[in-house]
Amino acid sequence: MIDPDDLDHCRAAIAEGSYSFHAASKLLPARVRDPALALYAFCRVADDEVDFGHNKPAAVLALRDRLELAYAGRPRNAPADRAMADLIQACHMPRELPEALLEGLAWDGMERRYASLSDLRAYSARVASAVGAMMCVLMEVRDPHALARACDLGVAMQLTNIARDVGEDARAGRLYLPTDWLEAEGIDIDAFLADPKPSPQMRRIVKRLLAEANRLYFRSEPGIARLPADARPGIFAARHCYDAIGRNLTRSGYDSVSTRAYTTKWHKLGLLGLSILRAGAVTVLPENPVIYAPPLPEVAFLVEAAAHPERSRTGWGDNVLSVLTQLENRERNKRGLAETA
Repeated sequence: MIDPDDLDHCRAAIAEGSYSFHAASKLLPARVRDPALALYAFCRVADDEVDFGHNKPAAVLALRDRLELAYAGRPRNAPADRAMADLIQACHMPRELPEALLEGLAWDGMERRYASLSDLRAYSARVASAVGAMMCVLMEVRDPHALARACDLGVAMQLTNIARDVGEDARAGRLYLPTDWLEAEGIDIDAFLADPKPSPQMRRIVKRLLAEANRLYFRSEPGIARLPADARPGIFAARHCYDAIGRNLTRSGYDSVSTRAYTTKWHKLGLLGLSILRAGAVTVLPENPVIYAPPLPEVAFLVEAAAHPERSRTGWGDNVLSVLTQLENRERNKRGLAETA
């Protein structure tokens, strides 16, 4: 399905840029692992260009063009783009899913802040749950209950990332924490961004965010039993590798401003072993009724798109198009001001 040379490039990009996913991917069967590496490489390159590039809006708009070319079957001449085009065609990937990721990256490009936990979950749905839904598509899983739990896992993993990176983000001028939480704790946002410190108030916010992530990790687990048996160890591994970051952060007293939680190579190996054992156990356990919990409101559109690919759009969605138009207008105005200065 994917050119071996392009796949090798994607594998190398993930090995260097996403240690947790690279470790977890070793437990996926090749039929899922190979397109998953291509998917993650495309998403990772896009995310890095937006996060670390000098011009975030331009990076998002370039990604828009790359995604359009991939769906047209004429990808940019780059390994990750060619691999993405191959899996789109082979897996009948609903374009609403990568478009949701693009919308989330556009929000990053606009430096959007999130007023509430619901707003933050909406962001996490786009930059993380969309990838989880795409992973289900690669596994040929269209069960809406399994998809809802995969989206829970995506939100949980993104909330863990945000909790871990509070200090790093603040020093880069970024803020993802719900602003109503900061206000309730009496934290002055501008003062915190100017001089990030691990105050008791900030530790409480990080603890609160991890509690929400933990709730969703546990809610996600019944969905793993609905996945193909040979794919379960890899998904359990992703769940445990990310959850371990939160546990290490808890042991540090919820200080993610002056320290950055991580897992060691040996810890990851232990988690891979645990994941294999847990994947075998779900085949003999009775079904957990949590599988039937309704999806989070913020991810429902992803579940609908992945469960019913026959209804997939062939063009840009109105919401995504609106956000991209706003971003393009801002970029055009910015260039105009620079030229007249």
